[in-house]
Parts: sequence; C-alpha cells; structure tokens
Amino acid sequence: MHAVASSARPTGVPASAEPAVRLRGVGKMFDDFRALEGIDLDFPRGELTTLLGPSGCGKTTTLKIIAGLLDATEGEVLVNGMPVTGPGPERAFVFQDFALLPWATVLRNVAFGLELRGAPKEQREEIAREYIAEVGLTGAENKYPHELSGGMRQRVGLARALAVNAEILLMDEPFASVDEQNRRKFQEDLLRLLAHENKTVIFVTHSIEEAVYISDQVAVLTRNPGRLSRVVRPEIDRSGDFDDLRRTPAYLDSVDEIWHELKGYLDDEERPQ
Repeated sequence: MHAVASSARPTGVPASAEPAVRLRGVGKMFDDFRALEGIDLDFPRGELTTLLGPSGCGKTTTLKIIAGLLDATEGEVLVNGMPVTGPGPERAFVFQDFALLPWATVLRNVAFGLELRGAPKEQREEIAREYIAEVGLTGAENKYPHELSGGMRQRVGLARALAVNAEILLMDEPFASVDEQNRRKFQEDLLRLLAHENKTVIFVTHSIEEAVYISDQVAVLTRNPGRLSRVVRPEIDRSGDFDDLRRTPAYLDSVDEIWHELKGYLDDEERPQ
C-alpha cells in the first residue's frame, strides 16, 4: 500500500455519535458449550476496535455474529441502530485464509463483490483496479491466487473488501499467516490506509502488541465462557512516524496493562480446582 500525506486517523465524527455497532447482553451457545456470555460493547464509528484474548475466548465468534454469519443465542446486535438479521452491504469480511476464488484472476477476485451486486463490468473493473493500486498490487491484475505469495493474497482479500465500499470492515486475524517482517509492514499499511478511508474496523488478533499498535480501543476477552474483561484505549499519537510508535510510553504502558490483565485470568484458569 502506498503512503499518504498524513498518518492521522480521519476526524469529524462527533464523540456522541451513535456507535457503528453495539452489542448488548450477547451470548452464544454451541449445543451444550457456552462460547460467549453477556457481552456489552460499543464500536465507535470511524475507529478501529480490536477483539483480543486467548484462544477460545470467542473473538471470531463475536466477529461472525456481527457479520450476520452466526446468530446470537441471546442479547442484541445493532448495526447503525438496526438489529442484525444476516449479512449486509454495510459490512465486509476479511478472512484469515483469504477466501479467494482459485480460478479467478486478481482483478476478478477484487471485483467479485461488486459483480454479486450487479455492477456493470466496466464499472466494477475500474473500481477494482483502483483498490488493487491502493494495496500495492498494480501489475498483478491478471495473476491467479496460486501465483501469489501469502502476503499478496492477503492484500487481494483486503482490496476486495474495500472495493464494495462497506463502511464496516470485519478483519479476522488477517496478518496471522505472514512472517513477522511482513506483519509489521501490513500493520503500518493498514494505518496509512485508514488515514484516508473513513471506515469502522473490527479486528481480531491474539497479539497484544499488534492490538495496541493499530487500535483506537482494545476489547479484552477472557474464556470459559468468553466475557468482556475490560476496554483499553491506547492514547497513542499517530500523527508522526509509525516507526516510532512502538517506543512511546503510551504504547509500552498499554501493552503492559493488557498483558497483566490477561495474565491474571490465565493464572486463574490454570490454577488447580
């Protein structure tokens, strides 16, 4: 993805604005297993919120409930003030495994959501080329997924989500399958992209460092069953150089705060009964 003139997150959304997504008392049962219990959480419009916690705490389940891919067993899920009854055009999902069409070119994959919506071929290909360029893949339009690296496939998945112009991006551990160097690069690229794309992003990760680096707020979940422990807002100034963020006191303090929160729950869960 290419750099932009400013790295600051877009502003202009009033603090009192209705959240893009609101969860109230959300729980989820799978047969006799309780995955989530009593989740109350607001996702502010125009911000990036990360769902963070250990394996089995219900991060991806929560994301899929917001996407309308799973039904909550109890509670209420509101998107723009309206109850979620299934997938909708205002939400786009970026899968961990890319979920690309193996038989389609990069151009066709990126344009696929627009094709499903009935956009004319010329229009959808023009939009697809714009976002292919946005994620740094110009020249790869006619390649197939098997010809791309894992990092390139992830960029195609992100471009496809952006191309449909959904206001809410749901990202399920999108950088988990790439090496650490590319992961850091993708984190920076995402921040640059969000500096001029006014999106609400809900991001899932296991990494405390990643969550603090990219997030306006971090929702810490604990398991057995998945519950919201606390919400941390890293007060990080992102108006400067992204390379410096990981050395700031705000970043380091937030990482330490979240680690001690999670460590306490891990100790409790591992203590003999």
